Amino acid sequence: MIEERGRVIAVESGAVWVETLRRSTCSGCSANAGCGQGILARLGVGGRGGRVRALSSLKLAPGDEVVLGVGEGILVKSALLFYLLPLLGLFALALLAARFGVGESLIILAGLAGFLLAWLFVRRVARRHSDDPAMQPVVLRALVGGPLGPV
Repeated sequence: MIEERGRVIAVESGAVWVETLRRSTCSGCSANAGCGQGILARLGVGGRGGRVRALSSLKLAPGDEVVLGVGEGILVKSALLFYLLPLLGLFALALLAARFGVGESLIILAGLAGFLLAWLFVRRVARRHSDDPAMQPVVLRALVGGPLGPV
């Protein structure tokens, strides 16, 4: 289970909205000066937190600090689905168009069409599983002491 700390910002029946602090490892990277992520972090663009809805059976209130959990398998499958499948669609249709010997502009359009079709498929799958409790983060525990810091 992959864990992340956060702060409750809203409470619903059976779930809570949690804001997590995005952390970067830019201070330890040797390419910090020339990296776009490092520049954005220094400008304060990447410092805002991410908001996520998590299932919870605990009695929580806004401001409570919690630990969220997501299964490793679900995270890996989701990453492959969201990132790899659209790229595969792009390359598959572009290569198929190239195989038929069409012009470069049609190969580019075929690649974009493959990307779009794969993206639409990913979107459909994500909507179908959006209410599946097995696919959502859960609150593992509430933290009693120790401030999380500015979120």
